[in-house]
Amino acid sequence: MKHYGHFYIDGQWVEPLAAQPFTLVNPATEAPFATVSLGGTADVDRAVKAARRAFGTFSRTTKAERIELLQQIERCFKTRQADVADAITQELGSPIGLTQLTTGAIDIFGQAARTLQAYDFEARQGGHVVRREAIGVCGLITAWNWPAQLIATKLSSALAAGCSVVVKPSEFTPVTAILMAEILHEAGVPAGVFNLINGDGPGVGQAICEHPDIDMVSFTGSTRAGVLIAQNAAPTVKRVAQELGGKSAHVVLPDADLKAAADFNISRAFFNSGQSCHAPTRMLVQADQVAQMLPLLREAAARLRVGDPRDSATTMGPLVNKAQYERVQRYIEIGLQEGARLVCGGLGRPQGLDKGYFVQPTVFADVEPTMTIAQDEIFGPVLAVIPYQTTAEAIAIANGTPYGLGAYVFAGTEQAGLDVARQLRAGRVFINGAASNQSAPMGGFKRSGNGREMGVFGLEEYLEVKAMFGVADGLELGDAA
Repeated sequence: MKHYGHFYIDGQWVEPLAAQPFTLVNPATEAPFATVSLGGTADVDRAVKAARRAFGTFSRTTKAERIELLQQIERCFKTRQADVADAITQELGSPIGLTQLTTGAIDIFGQAARTLQAYDFEARQGGHVVRREAIGVCGLITAWNWPAQLIATKLSSALAAGCSVVVKPSEFTPVTAILMAEILHEAGVPAGVFNLINGDGPGVGQAICEHPDIDMVSFTGSTRAGVLIAQNAAPTVKRVAQELGGKSAHVVLPDADLKAAADFNISRAFFNSGQSCHAPTRMLVQADQVAQMLPLLREAAARLRVGDPRDSATTMGPLVNKAQYERVQRYIEIGLQEGARLVCGGLGRPQGLDKGYFVQPTVFADVEPTMTIAQDEIFGPVLAVIPYQTTAEAIAIANGTPYGLGAYVFAGTEQAGLDVARQLRAGRVFINGAASNQSAPMGGFKRSGNGREMGVFGLEEYLEVKAMFGVADGLELGDAA
């Protein structure tokens, strides 16, 4: 069994100062496959010192230098894509055919380079100049469900801004992060600009949040953890940007293509075994059309192939670990207890699978908006179908949770979809199955977080704003942070 015992600090692999062993389990087989060292406060402090030293130089690099670095990372990442995909399959259980889990991570570095190319760090506004410059040392804390893309999204914007970083990936998916550190080393990221510490929330995450020499924390994960991070960061008055939980609604208008809406909802909600904060896990259907919609959902769910994630034909793998499996099972049981009706799926593993953290693709009907399965983020392949009478009622139901990360609309016309999209309290709204775009901002309303990632908005999360007065019109403005 392989042991990953080193951290990447100041451009080299080093022994932890406060190592604790942690066993990694393959979620498809329930068998241990590796161990990793988890660090502590002393390791974080060493990484922060390296990042602070590197920031002084890296923050003064030019746009052209950082663009070339981002492009080089993209090139190096492409040569290691298969290795990263294999790691994600082994530690997360995502099917090897889900290339989006790696291609998105690769492409985001190219997008960051393009965003940086078009960005002006200094601009005249009236009689003064506004300058944006790198905020400093950033702590990046990521979740396990998109182990490569979450790091890439944060890191690409931080590097574009001229920041140095200390990264703490989830302890459940550290191998992917280790491979990304190797890619960054090969790409020539300057020593100290990127530092990787494996650890859990109490041991490393809290130390990052509390460290007085970290200027910003960017976190992706649960709303519960996000609250703790904000509390721990508050005494040092650092910036905190968070992408948190979601309970995304999919509003299907009466004139929509019901089959297209059903196929899209199952595909998107159950992608990555439903372990996605943007998953449309509430489907709002006009009451008179529910009877038509349910067979379409059942048929779409039946087409999913659940099983060995190393089989190229598999479309849905296991959940990440036993705790997540048991959590989803509890929610299915709660749905039944509260009176929701199973359309397909239910408790236990899919037929023919006697081990692994596999969950049946599950659809509930007769769901009331106040039911637990319609309010809580389940983070598994569980869909709640909620009837509505009028479009106004559908919008109210869609907005009627503490979350506001994503939303979806299917409509007969784009105009009708846009009219509803404008009224949904969510950071991203997708109309008629439109694809995402990495240049567009990503983030949430309400308890789904604050701040934005990707594109210009993501870049500016890592920048401070300075006003400069007495700058004559003839003086040249700068192009670097």
